[in-house]
Amino acid sequence: MRFIMLGCCLTMACLTAGTAQAQVHVDIGINLPGPPALVVIPGAPVYYAPRAPANVFFYAHQYWVFGGGGWYFGPTWQGPWAVVAPGYVPAPILRVPVRYYPVPPQQWRGWRRDAPPQWEMRYGREWREGGSERNWREHEEQWSQGKRQGCPPGLAKQGRC
Repeated sequence: MRFIMLGCCLTMACLTAGTAQAQVHVDIGINLPGPPALVVIPGAPVYYAPRAPANVFFYAHQYWVFGGGGWYFGPTWQGPWAVVAPGYVPAPILRVPVRYYPVPPQQWRGWRRDAPPQWEMRYGREWREGGSERNWREHEEQWSQGKRQGCPPGLAKQGRC
């Protein structure tokens, strides 16, 4: 019995350590002075912050930032930010046209502004739409098709209506 309890304790310690390691928060050098004004991207369930000093997006109740060649996400406009591996960036975000990146990287200069960035094949490969993301997308699609009235979810989360 003592060995079973020891085994359970070691297993829990390993699981806890793995969870803590997955929750690494980083300082991405972006300090927004307040909640960014978000604008819906036509035909997408994604919002962007046109006046932010970085490429800030809002999708499925989370903030997403592209900067320094990598993606980060956080629960609020203040973070805390976590690094996202390229394979797990949501497809709707990867399909956002270059024109909606307020601070596009230098290497994008010759790319079409009305098309998404030319992501490497590894981007978005592991992402699968979860239930909450599907609900968000379907809710946003109803807004973009004019089937809903009131405050859009992105603006409601900001407390702007």
